Amino acid sequence: MLMVSLMIATKCWAWLSSGSAAMLGSLTDSMLDISASMMSFLVLSYALRPADDDHRFGHGKAEALAGLGQAAFIAGSACLLAFHGIERIFNPVELGQSLLGVWVSLFAIVCTLLVVFVQHQVVKRTQSIAVKADALHYKGDILLNIAVLIAILLSYYGVQYADPIFAIGVAGYLLYNCWDIAKESADHLMDKELPDDEKTEIILLASSHEDVFGVHELRTRQSGKVKFIQLHLELDDNLPLIRAHHVADEVVQSIEAAFEGEVDVLIHQDPVSLAVNANAS
Repeated sequence: MLMVSLMIATKCWAWLSSGSAAMLGSLTDSMLDISASMMSFLVLSYALRPADDDHRFGHGKAEALAGLGQAAFIAGSACLLAFHGIERIFNPVELGQSLLGVWVSLFAIVCTLLVVFVQHQVVKRTQSIAVKADALHYKGDILLNIAVLIAILLSYYGVQYADPIFAIGVAGYLLYNCWDIAKESADHLMDKELPDDEKTEIILLASSHEDVFGVHELRTRQSGKVKFIQLHLELDDNLPLIRAHHVADEVVQSIEAAFEGEVDVLIHQDPVSLAVNANAS
């Protein structure tokens, strides 16, 4: 937060001094960053709460709701920035204090690299969609700040339309990022299945148990950092109930050990004869 606040202050100074549309785009992006970070902090404090009587599957989907809110906010700001860039093309303005914008852009690149490093460590430990969305945006900010640096340098050397054109490019970048965030958030809210490679691994882990004849009715989804897995095991018709219970527990343990983060596994045991008849029909 402190690093981003410092970047906002310096970019605001550079924009007011130079009048650069590209620097305004970078300033807008940083203001969106700090707003998104504050939202992520508030949402994560709620999303990480354990399951309770009213939310038996936890509060993880709060992250996805926050992601959609971030995406809508970013899209609106990007459109306003694009309109500002288009207006500057038709009504160009000569930039002042261009070298100040250059130094501010270099400072912003260094600060963003530090923020990305810290967020990368957090994502490795928590698998948080909110922090991942933030980190993705900050990684792009490095390229964004480089683009703003180039735009100001070109304007300094007489390329008049470089500044508004780069501002429109920044707007396009923001829209591209918000689409990715919105899509991933919607996937979580709509209970999209886990990737095919993870589902294949789950089936292989369950089928590898010596007492399991087959697996069917696999269902998966993810809410926040928790992966929910449901499946049916095909077991011997005459297997004692206590043994069937132990088999399910052992399969759950093998799946939990194979996946990082929290996993919630629900298993139903079927007699193999009934499972074969059901598959045949």
